[in-house]
Amino acid sequence: MNKPVTRRETLAIGATLAGGALLVGCSPADMLSVGASTKVGAFGPFIRIAPDGAVTVISKHIEFGQGNHAGLAAIVAEELDADWDKVRVEQAPANAKLYGNKLMGGTQGTGGSSAIPSSWDQLRQAGAAARAMFVEAAAKRWGVPAGEVTVANGVVAHASGKQASFGELVEDAAKIAPPQAPKLKDTKAFTLIGTPRVRRKDSLAKSTGTARYTQDVRLPDMLTAMVAHPPRFGATVKSFDAAAARKVPGVVEVYKIPTGVAVVANSTWAAKQGRDALKVEWDEAKAEKRGSAALLQQFKDLASGKAQPEGKVKWQAFESRGDAGAAAGGTAALEAAYDFPYLAHATMEPMNCVAIVKGNQARLIFGSQTQTLDQLNTAKIVGNLPGAIQIETLPAGGSFGRRANFQSDYVAECVHIAKKVGKGRPVKLVWTREDDMRAGYYRPLVHHTVRVTVDADGYPATWRHRIVTQSIMKDAPPGAPGGKIDMTAVEGAAGSPYLKATPVVDAQLLTPDAGVPVLWWRSVGATHTAYVMEHTIDQLARRAGKDPVEYRRALYRKAGANRHLAVLDLAAEKAGWGSPTPAGWTRGVAVHESFGSVVAQVAEVKLENGVPRVGRVVTAIDCGIAIAPDQIAAQMEGGTCYGLSAALFGEITLTDGQVDQANFDTYRVLRNSEAPTVETYIVPSANPPSGVGEPGTPVIGPAVANALLTLTGQPTYAQPFVKA
Repeated sequence: MNKPVTRRETLAIGATLAGGALLVGCSPADMLSVGASTKVGAFGPFIRIAPDGAVTVISKHIEFGQGNHAGLAAIVAEELDADWDKVRVEQAPANAKLYGNKLMGGTQGTGGSSAIPSSWDQLRQAGAAARAMFVEAAAKRWGVPAGEVTVANGVVAHASGKQASFGELVEDAAKIAPPQAPKLKDTKAFTLIGTPRVRRKDSLAKSTGTARYTQDVRLPDMLTAMVAHPPRFGATVKSFDAAAARKVPGVVEVYKIPTGVAVVANSTWAAKQGRDALKVEWDEAKAEKRGSAALLQQFKDLASGKAQPEGKVKWQAFESRGDAGAAAGGTAALEAAYDFPYLAHATMEPMNCVAIVKGNQARLIFGSQTQTLDQLNTAKIVGNLPGAIQIETLPAGGSFGRRANFQSDYVAECVHIAKKVGKGRPVKLVWTREDDMRAGYYRPLVHHTVRVTVDADGYPATWRHRIVTQSIMKDAPPGAPGGKIDMTAVEGAAGSPYLKATPVVDAQLLTPDAGVPVLWWRSVGATHTAYVMEHTIDQLARRAGKDPVEYRRALYRKAGANRHLAVLDLAAEKAGWGSPTPAGWTRGVAVHESFGSVVAQVAEVKLENGVPRVGRVVTAIDCGIAIAPDQIAAQMEGGTCYGLSAALFGEITLTDGQVDQANFDTYRVLRNSEAPTVETYIVPSANPPSGVGEPGTPVIGPAVANALLTLTGQPTYAQPFVKA
């Protein structure tokens, strides 16, 4: 693993922001060309219009299955009044100056369900400006006032009967200076956004197999590499014997790199056979040798006070109200402890990358999720400025956070190997499923304790909360967003309406070190905080003898959480909350806010041979303006199944520091036959769009647990519900 980015190296990010990254649409045979600048056309960095009137929207965000390209294109098309059938999407080059994500600190990257929210104003301005340029061009050509010119479906027209297509006017429009503050549409006048017409633009290519992923990249004289990683995290190469590996037909060379031993060959199969033939001795002096059970016990001891934090690790308050000491006193209505295991991202496409290195020049071709970080970490290896690193971003088969980390782990591996190969010869690094399952990054192991006292009506009077987990942000570069406390560990608990409605709150976080690499996982902190908050509330409602929906309504009113109340009411209505269920079935409810959106779910659950079976899930979401309703529904369906898979089966365990799971035979995931029917209802809103890719994931676990509570009378304090 690469060392953390230093403060000096962080200054290089400024060079990227100031000078721009470099990528032109190079063909595989093109030479590396450092020094070229990203070309910006007459309509700005986000729009290109061809002589035939076709509109290309340049997306700064990667498409890895979430469907954001359709929504981003629709924003432009709406303000431009383009013909939706003539709109296509193209991936932007790596250039943080032009394509930085304001919700990710100005770096270029896709994460935190920020693609649509971070682009909303930006793309509306771009589309409206381009429209104004066409209007002005038409007005000049026809000698009429610009105010009398209209645009619809890519056609510019005047009441006199004169009209012209974008293609016919594009040359004149390109000569018009774009307005700095173009007039935006009233959202009530939208004709495309919010309609079923906004559908994916990449479905045909994916259906026909013509979509180009990293594994599809074929370059002249390209080599394929695989890496032998240590069986324990933190171990390094002590020595290796490559004699047998070099005898494998097709193996070209074997190299030691910082993360292991790389075998370079003429094919993937030869690289794998060569790697299997390696003999490596590992130095485990600094390796993590504890198992997950021992780590969890340490977390429990720290939370209970049986053990004390070591070194600079201290308890940090993330929510405090009233007399904190009072939260430890009185008669508790509920004391509970919750445990959450490590989780793998388990993307359909494991990690891979293509790198071409010649001297200090580097070009990368792969599904880059965070171009700025990948440029920075590549630049450190080849000895160049980040802005000089070319990245061609391809679609990727999922990420859920895995493809974005501070070290650019698999990317750095590929660059190290390509540097050793040298001479500008392309190298494709391939990770197997087993590589990613055993040598990747994981959702952290987490332990919560909650102690609540209640008032005379059964509502929380004091709330004491402790969270113990590893910090995802520990290795963040200096100046990265976050502050003194790792909010990725407490988001969803911090600011919860339940805590706002509680007079006395004492909530603290502890982030002890452990040698297991951890990373954000779809919905990040909400993966565990939503469960703890929602399952706790259901238990309190049960103890108070109140209906769980009514109990939540009272707390939301007290906290002024009107959006929570609205989604709860909608989900309860559509699910028929309170009406009879078929024999053996019951309902559970949960509500959670993450990434600016609020989601409520009602899950219908029964037990089959002691295993939860989820049949119907009714989802209500407030995500601001719904740009692509069908895509929102798809994300709720996918997020629900992803979250349900983790709650029911997901678990990465370690024995003596080694990961036990290797593939889907031991890392159980939801099967097609086990997927519930998911209904999605969207709360009408005039607010700017908020996140959709992740908010559907954390709610299903507690909704199911709350249904099980009704069925069995027993709370569920640990995930997964079903042990492998």
